[in-house]
Amino acid sequence: MTAPKLKELVWVASSLKDLRAFPEEVRQVMGFALYQVQTGDKHTAAKPLRGFGGAGVLEVVEDHAGDTYRAVYTVRFAEAVYVLSPSRRRPRGASPHPSMRSPSSEAGWRPPASSTSSMPARKEPDREPHRA
Repeated sequence: MTAPKLKELVWVASSLKDLRAFPEEVRQVMGFALYQVQTGDKHTAAKPLRGFGGAGVLEVVEDHAGDTYRAVYTVRFAEAVYVLSPSRRRPRGASPHPSMRSPSSEAGWRPPASSTSSMPARKEPDREPHRA
């Protein structure tokens, strides 16, 4: 059996450095997906990226530990696969810095018991019937 001829991988800007910063499990999935593209195949998780008019620009999406990782690449050129922009997305409202998270976002956080008992009850405004 002969080894398949591989297309060259061209890393655009900081894409290689960005991909290397992903967790090992995610790098394995992304690396295998890019290998499949080099051989002329398509990874099962690869989907066309919207807004680019066709299947020439694709993305591989992998979820890991609550974050979503993406690798975007193009196969529009016969001689090489261009890796454009690996990225990590956190869930909405998640902060990369623990000090910037609100206390309510921490698991198990409850307001102090005394804070609700000292609040006055909400009073509804008095309303008079409307006269025409």
